[in-house]
Amino acid sequence: MFPLSTMLRSFIRVGRLTVIDAEGKTHVFGSGTSPAGTTAPDVTMKLTDPKLYRTLFFNPELHAGEAYMDGRMSFPGSSLRDFLTLFSLNRRSLKAFPMQKVFQRVSRGMKRFQQANPVGKAQANVAHHYDIGNAFYQLFLDAGLFYSCAYFREEGESLEAAQINKCRLIASKLQLKPGMTVLDIGSGWGGLALYLASVADVKVVGVTLSKEQHALAEARANAAGLSDRVRFQLTDYRDLDRKFDRIVSVGMFEHVGVAHYGEFFAKINDLMTDNGVMLLHSIGKMSPPGTASPWLRKYIFPGAYSPALSEVFPAVEANSLWVTDLEFLRVHYATTLKHWHERFEANRAQVAAMYDERFCRMWEFYLISAEMMFRTGAQEVFHMQLAKKRDAAPIVRDYIVDTQRSLIANGDRSV
Repeated sequence: MFPLSTMLRSFIRVGRLTVIDAEGKTHVFGSGTSPAGTTAPDVTMKLTDPKLYRTLFFNPELHAGEAYMDGRMSFPGSSLRDFLTLFSLNRRSLKAFPMQKVFQRVSRGMKRFQQANPVGKAQANVAHHYDIGNAFYQLFLDAGLFYSCAYFREEGESLEAAQINKCRLIASKLQLKPGMTVLDIGSGWGGLALYLASVADVKVVGVTLSKEQHALAEARANAAGLSDRVRFQLTDYRDLDRKFDRIVSVGMFEHVGVAHYGEFFAKINDLMTDNGVMLLHSIGKMSPPGTASPWLRKYIFPGAYSPALSEVFPAVEANSLWVTDLEFLRVHYATTLKHWHERFEANRAQVAAMYDERFCRMWEFYLISAEMMFRTGAQEVFHMQLAKKRDAAPIVRDYIVDTQRSLIANGDRSV
């Protein structure tokens, strides 16, 4: 099983991996040890293609996902979740392996090209993921079709409740006032825009690059009787030329690309009124700058990247914006992804009928591996509040909790 066996001997420091190779021989890696207070996974992995010995050695993050999608990798007596948990717990030792250091160095050198999102290409990248059919997303998202990190205020809350919690938290940080105009960049299926218009007397413009999302968002606004105050545009935010009192962007910044951060924040400055406030909700990481997973970039989110804050702040500073508040949602996305995966599995037969078995395996790999990155890896979600003026938002942070309590007491309705 050379050269894969060489890497696995160095890679598995926590837990145990038993590999059944293509000839039926068994190889055991790791001693089964685990950090104090945790249970180390004991995983059995079966490989049916000897070519994997070499491809997994050179690029395990890409080829492990592909091998699972194609059925060349399976886990008899174990599960994909067990394997990805083991993989995540040992991620640091993998990166320390000499061949992986070389690969990471090359990948960082290609970062600008991997994350290129100019006007036009950005729409193609969005279509790859979001235009595969609204019916698919309705099988595993909540009733409001929120496709971003929820906010679990209490243990055991439903996904629906947690997504409304997220909207409420964002609305509180935006400090909406009657008559304000709000821009939602990357408005998805319209859930946040509709929530904001329902809790405040404001007008909201949502922009998206997804044709599928745009059509459904407009239909939802009409059905809710809010089309006079909420409208959606199929356009790139860079093509807008008016100003807004409030700007919000949820789950879109991950698709901007580091090379475009200056362009993004310059446009935010241009779109915001002098007393304006923006709330940026984005995936980030607590580790130094790196690159996105090659498998995720190829199959799920072309051009995507979750930044280190050290990559974000220079672009904010260069565009004369105040960071007036910063909050981290650390475990909430892991819980959100677990809910999505459970719903996906409950509807797996329908997904297979809509697409095929390989598609199902791809999404299983995506949902579980993403959860692991938020549960045991470096990923987190941050809320960055921005303004042109240092006092555009209240200077005492109590207002965020006070507003949430007021919205809860009012049943999330406009007063």
